Amino acid sequence: MRCVIARYPFELTKRGVLASMKGVTPELVTGESVTIGRRRYPVKQVGQVITRQDRRDFTSGEVVRAMTRLGFTCHSHPETVPMGVPTPLQTASALLGGTASPAV
Repeated sequence: MRCVIARYPFELTKRGVLASMKGVTPELVTGESVTIGRRRYPVKQVGQVITRQDRRDFTSGEVVRAMTRLGFTCHSHPETVPMGVPTPLQTASALLGGTASPAV
């Protein structure tokens, strides 16, 4: 499939993306993400790997469009923490003897 990312044309295939991302450890997902294989990657990380360009040169929307057209599942936001699970700040506060109120 031909697509344009950061004003440069690329010929991408699902098999090629899978091969490029093989062995790449996913970074922490804080925004848009894409599921490749059994892993969930930030779209900027995927874009950097498959285009070999700096992340500042393209938008996440360009990568999301390309990955969606190739048949990958894209996610708009990271999954939220279930209610009742303390945040790292609350856990640290509790360990130091402070009172940590649950997030509302």
